[in-house]
Amino acid sequence: MSSVTALKQSAAHIEDRAVITTALANPLSGIPREQLFRDVEEFARSKDLLEHLPMLQKGALLAQSPHDFDHIDMLDAKDKENIHYEHANKWSHPRTLSVFSNSESVAGVAGVALGLGTDSLSLFSLTILLSSLGACVQGWDQTGSNGANLSFPVAFGISDAKTDPNYATNVWLVGLVNAAPYIASALFGCWISDPLNKYFGRRGCIFITAFILIVTPIASGFTQNWQQLFVVRLILGIGMGAKGSTVPIFAAENAPAEIRGALVMGWQLWTAFGIFLGFCANVIVADTGAIAWRLQLGSAFIPAVPLMAGIYFCPESPRWLMRKGRYSAAYNSLKRLRHHELQAARDLYYIHVMLDAELAVKGGASYIGRFIELFTIPRVRRATIASFVVMLAQQMCGINIIAFYSSTVFVEAGLSARKALYASLGFGAINFVFAFPALFTIDTFGRRSLLLATFPNMAWCLLAVAFAFLAPNKADGTASTVKLALIALFIYIFAMFYSVGEGPVPFAYSAEVFPLAQREQGMAWAVATCLFWAAVLSMTFPAMLRAMTPTGAFAFYAGLNMIAFIMIFFLLPETKQRTLEELDQVFSVPTTRFMSYQVKETLPYWLNRYILRNKDAKLAPLFIGENEAASSQAYRAESKRDLEEKI
Repeated sequence: MSSVTALKQSAAHIEDRAVITTALANPLSGIPREQLFRDVEEFARSKDLLEHLPMLQKGALLAQSPHDFDHIDMLDAKDKENIHYEHANKWSHPRTLSVFSNSESVAGVAGVALGLGTDSLSLFSLTILLSSLGACVQGWDQTGSNGANLSFPVAFGISDAKTDPNYATNVWLVGLVNAAPYIASALFGCWISDPLNKYFGRRGCIFITAFILIVTPIASGFTQNWQQLFVVRLILGIGMGAKGSTVPIFAAENAPAEIRGALVMGWQLWTAFGIFLGFCANVIVADTGAIAWRLQLGSAFIPAVPLMAGIYFCPESPRWLMRKGRYSAAYNSLKRLRHHELQAARDLYYIHVMLDAELAVKGGASYIGRFIELFTIPRVRRATIASFVVMLAQQMCGINIIAFYSSTVFVEAGLSARKALYASLGFGAINFVFAFPALFTIDTFGRRSLLLATFPNMAWCLLAVAFAFLAPNKADGTASTVKLALIALFIYIFAMFYSVGEGPVPFAYSAEVFPLAQREQGMAWAVATCLFWAAVLSMTFPAMLRAMTPTGAFAFYAGLNMIAFIMIFFLLPETKQRTLEELDQVFSVPTTRFMSYQVKETLPYWLNRYILRNKDAKLAPLFIGENEAASSQAYRAESKRDLEEKI
């Protein structure tokens, strides 16, 4: 084959870029105004919304041309000013929406209750804040058991001290008690979220699980043997699983696309805050004597109280209401969550159109049928694989060996029990503080990019911890100050990388990738994956420390980080700043085509740009949104001209 022929074929390949590139089409694009208005009128009539018809028509025009609204003649100057404000101030949300007959706003009530003032908390922010408090329970429970691990085994006769004659058996029993919530969550709790959501709504499910998460931590403080503690923690896991499968969906369905990732990331932020508070509680009650471990476990009920008390002040998910046919209620909910009625009308009609398209191809409607669809419908199967990868990676990275067992690890390093609690407190503080940058990077830098940037760094940190354990001890056999400092330092650096990468991404990512028809089952699958492997980790790590020593255990998890990096590179599409409906197109790209794109396009680009330092290197996008289409077409035309000039 001649070079001229080869270049012509290359040019043809660029001309036919649609083979690889997937356009994120707006289903309203190209519909004549007259037809669009007829469709909107029929929609309004069928959903008993005719009184809002003029606003719905304007909203439909805006949904049809979201980036060209200045040329929509039906929008007046005030309408356009409002949309400009929305685009320029994506973090601004309505502050004084009234839900009481006396015009007292929920935002004001919550602001006072939380010490933030009457105007400092928007209703929208209250929705995200209260729902994300559910994560605080999980974080606090992890660290409550972290501190309790130093004393409850002795109290219940299953000491994991190496001098105990039953040490080999006891380490597995301690691991089993720690793993109990995650076993119950993975095998049962996550899966009952679907019927709970179906019959009680998103808010009702969160309310029920919050009640469970108040009762069970308190009950754990009154147990009299390890078997009772195991059963109570199993029940705790049922609430954790159903809550963990619902809260991220509730937040995602209420959030605008531009900041959805950051707001749903509140799950990780509050998990990190719960971890930090749990470590604080561990230190505070450390000197209370024999009941210290009971207080450490029991205190985890605290964040569930405001969650249960406040969830019904929040609007119900508009998408859930629409799925139930309650369009009037959905419209009211959107009006409470958006600055202006025009934005609510736009979102209502656009969601309706996308849901209609989704329901047209929906398969089984039963619980089992929708679960089977996670693996049989290609678009849904790709989301299932992606959520599995990102959730599994959270356990592979090794964060929970520290969240669950940091006090044990620091004691292994040579610290006293009390100093180990203080060292763990430092880990919790860093994990929380470094979760804040992710609020701003997750929707700009992107989910996939954050993971690819942080996993190699987490790997070398854990490897450094492994080697730090090999540092020589003092002459008397105790750990040297340098050894302890290095172990703590690299664990803290590891926490920094985790908190801006694998920490915030998994739950935000999994909450947004599934179509509405399979969203509960999909999120249950994702959370079950995360918690099942958390249970495996929790059960195996004590025995792993015994068999492999801390050096071997941390080196093992360093290797898992690199395996997770490869899985993410080949199986995880980017989802930032896409609407929940546009993600249908993102996950319509076959997995083999996506993997081929990474090898043939992404990898050469990174080598050229960052290894060979070629600043002119360009990466053609795999997914094209409407606002990106023009620049992508220009890029393809430019590339084709370059090749033709060479010919």
